[in-house]
This record gives sequence, structure tokens and C-alpha cells, in this order.
Amino acid sequence: MDRRDVLAGLGCAAALGTAEFLRPRRKVVLMPSGAKLEDLVPKVVDGWTSGPTDNIVIPRTEGSLAAKLYTEQLALAYHHAGDDKPDIMVLVAYGAAQNDSLQLHRPEVCYPAIGFEIVDRRFVDISAGGGKQVPAVALTAKSGSRVEDIVYWTRMGNALPRTMGEQRADRFKSALAGYVGDGILFRASAVRMGDAPVFDDLVFFLSELIGALRPQGRLGLLGQSYAA
Repeated sequence: MDRRDVLAGLGCAAALGTAEFLRPRRKVVLMPSGAKLEDLVPKVVDGWTSGPTDNIVIPRTEGSLAAKLYTEQLALAYHHAGDDKPDIMVLVAYGAAQNDSLQLHRPEVCYPAIGFEIVDRRFVDISAGGGKQVPAVALTAKSGSRVEDIVYWTRMGNALPRTMGEQRADRFKSALAGYVGDGILFRASAVRMGDAPVFDDLVFFLSELIGALRPQGRLGLLGQSYAA
């Protein structure tokens, strides 16, 4: 056996050792035991009432590994009676273990997958009361004459990453700590009726929705830092 074979073997052994060291030993699940998304998300939010919708963009995961890994998702449309505000569509996706299937639900991925173009993207903060802010992403997706404004956040364990880089860093930190957490993606969107984006309206709606959450909902959708 020459020196190169020895070095290659040592490298493989080191890689295997690192992988074993980073393998999670326990799960941290913040979703309340036995609870479903429809139990946590309020059906009425400050004059908005919800119902089912068939006009919402949902990732194509049928028959895929991601579809099997996903535990649950919920789609609702909120309508504000008595005015001409556009309906606000809400999609919530939950995975019992954070994994790359959450990436499929990120609007930057799922909208282009069905022909939309992302034409605007920025960071926003959603007031959660008590001086706390939820870090979120706002973007605009366009397909033909349909222009849709979107605001969403992700929870990976107790972290709320806005970018894939932050998500990978948070997963690495949890692996070092020896656990893997569950994950949530919470998205609100509206089809634009005028020329100006409706990000402020979506952020305000989500702030009101967070304010209507019960303690279990705040824990499951936002994490321990927002549960109190």
C-alpha cells in the first residue's frame, strides 16, 4: 500500500467520523402533540374570514420524496367583507424533521417551477407584539397578466432563517448540538389589483394573524422565543 492509498483511507475515515459526529441523536418538535395546522391558524383575523381556495400556488410534490417527507399543509383564502381588498391566500407547510423538502415550498423555488418570474425580493419584519419582530421575506412573482405579492417566513427548529445560507448555518448548528428540529413555512400572498405592491398590507395582516394566535400556535408556528 503506497502513501497515496494511506492518505485516501485516512481521509475517508475522517469524513465518516465527521458524518457520524454530526448525525443528530434526538428530535426537537415544537408543534404541539396531536395538533393540526387547522387547529393553530385562526380562521378569523380582524375582519377577515377564511375559507378553502383553489387559486393558490402550491408546489408540485405529488409522488415525490418531498411529498412523503411532508407531514401536513394547509391552504386558506381570507376575504374582507364590505370593501374591494383582494383576498389574501395563506399556505402553511409543516415537516416533522427539517430537511431540503422545505426548500420546495420557498416561493423563490415553487413559483418559477410553474412558470412565474420573481421580479422583486426584499427583507421585511412582521410585528409579533411585545417588541418582537418576525424576520420575513417579501417578493413579487409574475406570470402573464397575473402579478402576485408574497410575504413569508420559515421556522427551522427555533431559528427563523430568511435565506438558504442562514438555513444551512442553522442546520449545522443544530447538528453540532446533536438534534434535528421540525420545520414550518408560512406564506401569505395576494394577486395585485393595481400597480403598487401590497407588501405593507400583507405584513399588517400577518401581524394581526400572529396577534390572534393562541400560545400553542405561537410555539408551533414561530418557536419558543415567541411563545410567551
